[in-house]
Order: sequence, then C-alpha cells, then structure tokens
Amino acid sequence: MGSVDEHQQLLTWPESDGGIIGSLEFAGASVANAGIQGLAYGIMLGMASAVQTICGQAYGAKRYALMGIICQRAIVLHLTAASVLTFVYWFSGPILQAIGQSESIAEQGQVFTRGLIPQIYAFALACPLQRFLQAQNIVNPLAFMPIGVCLLHVLLTWLAVYILDYGLLGASLTLSLSWWILVILNAAYIVLSPSCKETWTGLSAAAFQGIWPYFKLTVASAVMFCMNYLNWDLQLMLGLAAGARYVVLSVGLSELFTSDAEVIEAVLGLIPLLAISVFLNSIQPILSGVAIGSEWQAVVACVNLATYYIIGLPIGCVLGFKTSLGVAGIWWGMIIGVLLQRDPRRPYNQDQLDCRGGESG
Repeated sequence: MGSVDEHQQLLTWPESDGGIIGSLEFAGASVANAGIQGLAYGIMLGMASAVQTICGQAYGAKRYALMGIICQRAIVLHLTAASVLTFVYWFSGPILQAIGQSESIAEQGQVFTRGLIPQIYAFALACPLQRFLQAQNIVNPLAFMPIGVCLLHVLLTWLAVYILDYGLLGASLTLSLSWWILVILNAAYIVLSPSCKETWTGLSAAAFQGIWPYFKLTVASAVMFCMNYLNWDLQLMLGLAAGARYVVLSVGLSELFTSDAEVIEAVLGLIPLLAISVFLNSIQPILSGVAIGSEWQAVVACVNLATYYIIGLPIGCVLGFKTSLGVAGIWWGMIIGVLLQRDPRRPYNQDQLDCRGGESG
C-alpha cells in the first residue's frame, strides 16, 4: 500500500516545486490541484477499490484467470470516467471561478489542468493495474517504480521549466509524461513478469460482459472514497491547509516557511487540530481497507455522506461563522464528522464473487 503514497506524491509534485514559478502561477496550480485534480484523484482511486475487492476475492478463491478480466473491465470504466473528466479539466477556469477563486488565479489553474489532460488517461490505467498487482501481494515493484519515475520527473521538470522556460504548462505536461512512463512500466511488468502469468492471460472480450453489476460496485466505491478524500480537500479549499502546508512545532520553525506574523500565529493555533486530523487519518485507511475487502462500499458511502456532509459540515459552518472559533470551528466540524463514522457490517459470499466477476477462472 505504500505505493499509493508514492503515486499521490507524484500527482501533487508541482506544489512542492512552487519556488520555480511565480506566486500567481503557484496559487493557480495549488487551487487546481486541490479542486480539480483532487476530484479526479478521489473518483479514480475510489473506482479502483472495486478492483481490489473483486480481485482479492478471486485471488483467494484461486480463480486467477478471472483477475485479468476484472482488471480489463475496470480499465474500460476508468477510461470512460476519464473521458467525462476531460471536460471538467478543459473548462476548469469557469469552475474555479464558480467556487470563489479570482479570475487571475482561475486562468492559471486552467492552464495547469489543461496540461494534465493526458495524465487523466494515464491515471485511468494506473489505478486498476496497481490494484491488480496489490491483490496478488506484488508490492515491491509498485514501491520502486514510482521512486525511479519521481527522480526522472525532477529532471524533466527542471528541463521544461528552467531550461526551456515553458512555465506552468511545461510543469503540468512533464507530470503527464511521467505518469505515462509509470503506466508503461506497470503494464510491462504485468505482461512480462512470471508472477502474473496465471492472472494475466491477455486481452479478452469477456471484459465487456457483466459490466453493469461491476459498474454499480464501482460507483459505490468512488462515492465512499470521495466522501473521505473531499472532506479534507474541502478544508484545503477553505484555507484550512495552513497547518498541513506549514508543518511546524514552534515559532522558530514556522519562520522557515513564512515571515508573516499573522500566518505564524494562525498556524500555531491550528497545530492541535492538525494532530487530531493526522491521528484520525491514520485510522481511516484501515477501516476503509476492511470495507473494501468486505464489499461494504455502498453502506460506507451512505455513512460517510451522512456524517461528513449532513452532520459534520453544518456543525463546522455554525462553529466557524456563528462563533468566535473561525477557521478552527470549521475544522472541528469536520473532525466531529469523522468521529461519528461507524464500521457497518455486511456479509458477503461466493455468490457475490460469481455475480461481480462474471467469468470463472
């Protein structure tokens, strides 16, 4: 599962390179990364959790040939989702303005996201391939390949931005290229490695059979993941990521990142909430993993929707805007939403595997 973090770091790399572009460009890239990229990231990884569920069940049942068909079925749906998200990326400027960003920042965000359109399709392939490998306990290649691509990405970004002076568009295009390199490596491993000779038997028309039952599970998985991801992404859009962006333990360390006294004071006040959030986020992946493995995505999606957006967000708005807590009040509302989550129980059996998988191995 460590490769998920590597993928996320590669996905958000331009934010850490903010010093090589202007402040306006950096603001546009950061907002687009949180608002537009975050949406795509949540949808794609959420959909991919269905691969982890069904492939894990197929692997446990020793129906190895079925795993390749499930992976291909997932790729078909992921590419369809990528096609829809392309319109969101292309018209990201008006979307960012609609959620309150200034015209200048939205324009830069649109430049950045349009350069990432090729990356959407790479991500649509990478997510199912990664979960396909993880279901077989093949994790070392998934850890090492992103590291190598990240190192190459640093060089490509340096060439595009520093040497060729392509600016923000160059940064996003190199990110897209890096993702495609990663996809090629993953696909080559699956096709050529002896470890996958039983689970990957080549392309099959069976991938187009039984798509509807799998689609329903995919939607539930995407909603479940997005509720978790967008909860904290919303904090970033509201400006609550100051504590995450300036990870500090004292005033002295905070001054390494900013000289603004008001920012330093605000960040120090948010550190306790950041600590609580980090603790809760360390537990959440475990609970989500149980839900994914047990095929409880639909139930968890409803629970997350209720706790985050029906309970947590209204409480946060009241505390943030009707009391003196301000930003901390909104954050407390989100934390309350997380605490109210439950671990729903729903049995699953071999018949569900037959229904979702379609073909036998």
